[in-house]
Amino acid sequence: MINHVWGLFTHPEREWQQIRKEDESIRHIYLTHTLLLAAIAPLCAYIGTTQVGWTLDERPPVLLTQVSALRMALLSYLTLLAGVGIMGGFIHWMARTYGARPSLARCIAFATYTATPLFIGGLAALYPHLWLGVLAGAAAIGYTVYLLYTGLPPFMNVSAEEGFMFSSAILSVGLVVLVAIMAFTVVLWGLGAGPQYIG
Repeated sequence: MINHVWGLFTHPEREWQQIRKEDESIRHIYLTHTLLLAAIAPLCAYIGTTQVGWTLDERPPVLLTQVSALRMALLSYLTLLAGVGIMGGFIHWMARTYGARPSLARCIAFATYTATPLFIGGLAALYPHLWLGVLAGAAAIGYTVYLLYTGLPPFMNVSAEEGFMFSSAILSVGLVVLVAIMAFTVVLWGLGAGPQYIG
């Protein structure tokens, strides 16, 4: 896994070709890749929100209770795992439109590796500062989109034109899934699962 993560940042075109040659099961992908990568952001957010906190102006840092931060980290982790599976399912379903016939496991692997910059960007949550979060988030989203558009044609073995259309469709579905997750979060917060602050 680490070799692929490093390769996606240093030589993505070659790394996509290498990933394409592998034939992993869904269980193997989740156990060796997805479970580990998806844990980065929730774990960092837990540490950042309970140990560092947010600073607003000259006021003391705002911290979450450990119970509240743990609950939110676990919900975030489960949401990320589900999101990868949902995106993998959509990619698998849409692939037929573009003449590709990948297995569901390969589609979940593609979703996991494409989201790698988003997972790694979660390291910024160790220091919960607005501008750091915005910059890290923008960089992670930008590189994720780059991996999507450059990786899909070789990974799915489709032409560049079909790859562009396929990637655009995946990006659209990803935005819809993101909005759905945000709406679900608002509902959960309304039901009392929102943050609880110290002090």
